[in-house]
Amino acid sequence: MTTIVSGADSQTLAAALARELDVSLATAEYNRFPDGELLAAAPDFDDDRAIVVASTVSSDAHIELLQLQDAVREAGADEVVTVLPYMGYGRQDKAFEAGHPISARAVARAISTGADRVLTVTPHEEAVCEFFEPTATAIDAAGRLAEPLPDDLEDPVFLSPDAGAIELAETVRDAYGDGETDYFEKKRHSGTDVEITPSDVDVAGRDVVVADDIIATGSTMSESVSVLQDRGVGRVFLTCVHPLLADNAVTKLSRAGVEAIYGTDTIERPMSDVSVAPSLAEHL
Repeated sequence: MTTIVSGADSQTLAAALARELDVSLATAEYNRFPDGELLAAAPDFDDDRAIVVASTVSSDAHIELLQLQDAVREAGADEVVTVLPYMGYGRQDKAFEAGHPISARAVARAISTGADRVLTVTPHEEAVCEFFEPTATAIDAAGRLAEPLPDDLEDPVFLSPDAGAIELAETVRDAYGDGETDYFEKKRHSGTDVEITPSDVDVAGRDVVVADDIIATGSTMSESVSVLQDRGVGRVFLTCVHPLLADNAVTKLSRAGVEAIYGTDTIERPMSDVSVAPSLAEHL
């Protein structure tokens, strides 16, 4: 038998996944001691196979995940499958300066000690999966990003943040069923002067969907949207797999003229309009 156990930040997705798989959902407990230390436990877990679902959106979430993995193993689980809907530190996939850690590798090694299998959703760089032992499985959720888009997009253009991510825009366009694709080009004229433009396509009077894997602070994205506004764009929609949206990102994007922001439930936010549970269920 299989039971799903959720980290504190992934309860909605864990419940949706339990429904998709028709398995039970344990009631995890999350506590903090007076000295600040955490305790994440699964007191009613009693099955042979555990699926621990936890987006590591903070350092606390990392500790909770390690504790839950250990808790279900202590309770008798023979197999622990860890699902990382969002992998924190995943963008730190190399040592950017001398003496810097490869943080993605460090956290992957820690998670691997408590897991027999790891799945993660649309990592920023799929190569981070190789830091896990055994290698983690990357689940592509980009095709689901078209689901919440309006049906009446006017001559739509699907843009990616750069040329390297054009496949993401193409996947969303294909799922939507209509439109062109393009990407933003960044030309650096000086240390502070960066020109951001769509590379080719005319956006005047057309609805634009900017598709990305993650929206973090929204700073670069809001600059990009402002360029579209200067070019007479119609409506602008943002869709992303991981709606991190830290600090005042939503305000920045709204001020830039974004009509709506859509994301999935890898990170649970008010704009998490799409669940990745069906995509995960296919691999579980």
